Formats: sequence, structure tokens, C-alpha cells
Amino acid sequence: MTDAAPSPLFGPMRLPFLILTPACVLVGVATAVYSGAAITPLPVIVALAGAIAAHVSVNALNEFDDFRTGLDFKTTRTPFSGGSGALPGNPDQAHLALFTGIASALFTVAVGIYFTLLRGWEIIPLGLLGLLVIVLYTRFITRSPLLCLIAPGIGFGPLMVMGTDFAISGTYSLTAFVASLVPFFLVSDLLLINQFPDVQADREIGRHHLPIAWGVPAAARVYAAFLALAYLSVVAGLLQKKLPPFALFGLGTLLLAIPTARGALRHAESIPDLVPFLGRNVIVVIATPLLMAIGIFIG
Repeated sequence: MTDAAPSPLFGPMRLPFLILTPACVLVGVATAVYSGAAITPLPVIVALAGAIAAHVSVNALNEFDDFRTGLDFKTTRTPFSGGSGALPGNPDQAHLALFTGIASALFTVAVGIYFTLLRGWEIIPLGLLGLLVIVLYTRFITRSPLLCLIAPGIGFGPLMVMGTDFAISGTYSLTAFVASLVPFFLVSDLLLINQFPDVQADREIGRHHLPIAWGVPAAARVYAAFLALAYLSVVAGLLQKKLPPFALFGLGTLLLAIPTARGALRHAESIPDLVPFLGRNVIVVIATPLLMAIGIFIG
């Protein structure tokens, strides 16, 4: 007996992965507090809802496009790559993923309009860039090695962290920018290493991300470099006096990150051996900004 396919409505949302969004939003809340902004519940709740909707949208549109192009039938799924499997198991319900992606994007736009009216037009450039990432990621951005590498990090780093900070404070700050570099490098790394199992299938449908363009071993070295840069960003923020000393809490995940990087470098071309390190990487990506945010709150 085979397991039932995930729900065609909720599966494409990739609900387990949405935990990343609150961790990144929390960094923006923390930097706003550190900068002296007064916190009221409504802007925080609305910002979180908009960020989650943006994450749901890009997930659902990605699932729909992977089904449409046939990629879902070429990949070997792991717990961290290859999609949810919802649409191949329910092909007559694929339109639900497209509906979810569009509806979530429209909700995100509504949140952007709300904060434009509340805080000012200065948030519009961030919102437009975020919308472009959502709409263009799967069909276009994945065909450019550089854009595909940095787009996820831009979405969850500068856009989400600085957007949340602005939504609360009404201003942009260097503290928020520096703090956003941590999820920038980590989330770019998350998508990068999760591409390793799908290289052959992605190549067949015309994608051209970094593991395809440079090869998996070279991409693994970029992964290790980005991981190091995430931690160096915390240290640089402290040295430049843009982050408080307690932000160094984010370095607490180094004990897991170092062996994860070694495992990725060692097993980059052996997917069964790589899978445990994909899981450990997820923990690093979520826990690091969470711990840093707690440190900034304390600071």
C-alpha cells in the first residue's frame, strides 16, 4: 500500500517549510525594537500574515509550474527537495495550486497597500521587488545561476527583514540591513543545497542554476562560503556597532553548521548520504536568525 498523496490545496503550500517565515519576520521586529520603535500588535500581525502569504505564493506557483513542465515526474523526492508530490497524485486538481499562488500573491499586495497607507510610499520598492521574485522565480530566475542563487536570500533577508522593520518603525535602518544579511546568506544556501538532488531533472526542463552551471562540487564550496558569510555578518554587525553584543547568540548554531558544511562538501554528489545534512541545514537556517533575534531583543 502506498501513502496517499498530500492535499492538492495544502500540499503545494509546503506548510512545514513556512516556519522559516516567522523566524525572519522576528529579526525585523527585533531590529525595530532595538532602534527604539514602539511595538503595537496589529502591524506585527499584518506584516507576518503578508510574509507568510508571500511564502505560500512562491511555493504554490513553484509546485504548479513543476507539474506543468513535467519536472515532478522526473525528480526523486527527498524530505527537502522535489516538491510535495501533491499534484502528480491529484493531476485533475492542479488548478488549486495556481489559485493558491495567485490568491496569496494578491493578499500580499493588499498588505503592501495597507503599509503604504500607514507608513508611506517608501515601502513600495521593497514590495515591488518582492512581487517580482514571487512571480518570476520558477519560470525565469531559475534559468540564471546568479539570480537563482541570490533571489531566495533577497526575499527572506533584505525584503522580509527590512520590510518588517519598516512596517513597524516607518523608517529604514542600517541595523535592519546588517541583520538581514544573515537570512540572506542562509536562505540562499538553503535553496542552493536543496537543488543538488534535482540537477539532472532540472537540466532536462531548461533550468540553469548554479549546480548545473558550475557543477555540484563547486556549488558545494559556494554553499560553505555562504554559510561562513552568514556568521561573519553577525560579527561584522557587532564590530560596526550596528548589532548589540547579544546578537552573537546567532553564532550558537556553529556547532551544527560546521559539520553540516563538511558533510555537504564530502557528500555533494551522493544524494542518499547528503540527505541527513539537508535536514541539519534546515535547523541551522531557522535557528540562527531566531537566536540572533532573541539576542537583539535582549540587547
